[in-house]
Amino acid sequence: MIERSPRACCEEQNSPPDLRPVEGKDADEELAELAKAVGHAARVQILRILARRNDCVCGDLVDELPLAQSTVSQHLKVLKDAGLIRGAVDGPRVCYCIEPRMLRRLKALVGGL
Repeated sequence: MIERSPRACCEEQNSPPDLRPVEGKDADEELAELAKAVGHAARVQILRILARRNDCVCGDLVDELPLAQSTVSQHLKVLKDAGLIRGAVDGPRVCYCIEPRMLRRLKALVGGL
């Protein structure tokens, strides 16, 4: 989904608390999928970079990682497909930021172990 502006990408939407269970078959499957998404050190680094900033990050990611643009793009796709990050078109670039609700969900699922 394409957001209207990069700023809109990073604004946290007021959403009700996530009351889904952290145990059971569905929760286990969800945790396994999210674990796959964060199962690479580069993707963990990307999440850390995005979590440190309160703004969209575009080409800066390539500057901060010892990886080619195409490799960073592939890692971003995995994280976006998992719902851990959002992206917004900013001219010829896509800016990325953390999806706070999903990051909280991942933390809750891990905490439920």
